[in-house]
Amino acid sequence: LGARLAPPTPSGSGGSGRGDASHLTPRGGAGVGAMSRRERAPDPGPGGAEVAAEDAEPESPDQCLSLLPWDRFSAWLHCVCVVGFDLELGQAVEVIYPPHSKLTDKEKTNICYLSFPDSNSGCLGDTQFCFRFRRSPGRKVSFCCFLDQLDKDLPVYLKKDSAYYYGYVYFRQVRDKSLKRGYFQKSLVLISKLPYVHLFRTMLKQIAPEYFEKSEAFLEAVCSDVDRWPPPVPGKVLQLPLMGLIMKLRIPTYRDKPGTTPIVQNMHQADAQISMALPTVHEVDLFRCFCPVFFHIQMLWELVLLGEPLVVMAPSPAESSETVLALVSCISPLKYCSDFRPYFTIHDSEFKEYTTRTQAPPSVILGVTNPFFAKTLQHWPHIIRIGDIKLPGEVPKQVKVKKLKNLKTLDSKPGVYTSYKPYLNKDEEIVRQLQKGVQQKRPTEAQSVILRRYFLELTESFIIPLERYVASLMPLQKCISPWKSPPQLRQFSQDDFMKTLEKAGPQLTSGLKGDWIGLYRHFLKSPNFDGWFRSRQKEMTQKLEALHLEALCNENLVFWSQKHTEVETVDLVLKLKNKLLQADREHLPVKTDTLKKLQTHINDIILALPDDLQDILLKTGTT
Repeated sequence: LGARLAPPTPSGSGGSGRGDASHLTPRGGAGVGAMSRRERAPDPGPGGAEVAAEDAEPESPDQCLSLLPWDRFSAWLHCVCVVGFDLELGQAVEVIYPPHSKLTDKEKTNICYLSFPDSNSGCLGDTQFCFRFRRSPGRKVSFCCFLDQLDKDLPVYLKKDSAYYYGYVYFRQVRDKSLKRGYFQKSLVLISKLPYVHLFRTMLKQIAPEYFEKSEAFLEAVCSDVDRWPPPVPGKVLQLPLMGLIMKLRIPTYRDKPGTTPIVQNMHQADAQISMALPTVHEVDLFRCFCPVFFHIQMLWELVLLGEPLVVMAPSPAESSETVLALVSCISPLKYCSDFRPYFTIHDSEFKEYTTRTQAPPSVILGVTNPFFAKTLQHWPHIIRIGDIKLPGEVPKQVKVKKLKNLKTLDSKPGVYTSYKPYLNKDEEIVRQLQKGVQQKRPTEAQSVILRRYFLELTESFIIPLERYVASLMPLQKCISPWKSPPQLRQFSQDDFMKTLEKAGPQLTSGLKGDWIGLYRHFLKSPNFDGWFRSRQKEMTQKLEALHLEALCNENLVFWSQKHTEVETVDLVLKLKNKLLQADREHLPVKTDTLKKLQTHINDIILALPDDLQDILLKTGTT
């Protein structure tokens, strides 16, 4: 009876295989391991990460079959834009498809400038990159409820951020003597709320070259295909038709074992269509991105974890965007909660806000290519300078961390410019492992797997003690009474948490030495802790609400109503109806049977009342 309630939905293996708690992974974070399975709330189901089978879905996607035209398209993309260069106007949006797509003038301006590389980049030929920009406030979101519910099954780092759009760009610049400028310059841009970098990059690679040859009619056909795609249901193997090609992929779920990528098999197509299996929807090539600075990966992990201001100076948007996305992903399965801009220009609507010297640099990661930023952002505390990203043919040489005063221009040597001193001692083993891979000509995909596993284990070792402590803030099960409001979570105490580290700290799952206490103190002041804790708090509060509903269902409510006045009974009915509405509105983790049982209780109580009250209560809605 005295068992403490578990925080909601622990699942899956953390994948580090090194410690006593790393095999437990909560939905919003990266490991908990404080209590036995017997004491926990029931698991939502098997992890389903090893095999690309269809996981349990919240509801049938058939609900979306009756959607309006373009609703399926909107589940994946907001719109497709074509940005060209006009001699008089400069960059301009030439086409928006579908034509009814809404973009504010501010959004169009951002898209125009972010869809072209800076003139100094000299990107001849075809270039792919991505950017991220703020949505204009106060706009209605037309998105079916079913699709919104899909978001709750995603890992926390893949959930949509309704305040931002992503832009996925395919830019072409080739010589053309028939044009006044002597060059053909145009970008095909996919605008989406989804952070599925690899999917949209693959899609653009398939359609953009053909679009530049065939123009608008081809674009209309592409959008028509996207409007036939199934909803982006996490855990299902999805088949997406695209101009005669079938792309097969699986969107991860929060139940997946971190660090594993299910294999989507390339099955034979009966109708002879070409099939392409995507190994991931969102991951970038980590090793390739970190190659120029891989001696400093552990320090960069700390800087990202702590939400420190970081700027990546690169020769082109392709390098800047890939490196920023790699940095953001290195603390997975934690979500990076601050703003990040894979490609940022001097024309960006947040340029003044982010480059002002009147206050400390914000918690943000910027990817830039314009040499102007070398001067504008020289007061930033941490700057990563990278050259052209090329995989090393030989073992890279050790590069020292450089002092900020040595960074004068974008022509400065590649490296990390900072005065930051890492809290943890350097892990030489990962550097040796990657160097050995270079010597043995190990494929970059294999190097990326090693690096991703290293970051995952580091993050899990760090977060497990926090998960364990937060689990202890849940009230005891015996504290939940159907006749009282659900109990509150206990307050998070930094001092109490620090006391737990001596016996149950990261040393249980990591061999790394260093000032872990200092790292935790710094992290607790960061936006990443704030975002993580708010998410866990919300989940645990919803779990308490769900358990309170179950406690109500297990009571004989009709018997209770017979012992109380009509006024008290009517009050109970209204409160129970509100409980049902809350469960639906907040997607509480309650079984369908529990909700049906509660509805039956409500109906039985109403039928036991006088006819006039029955009529009123059966018609009464709740707010």
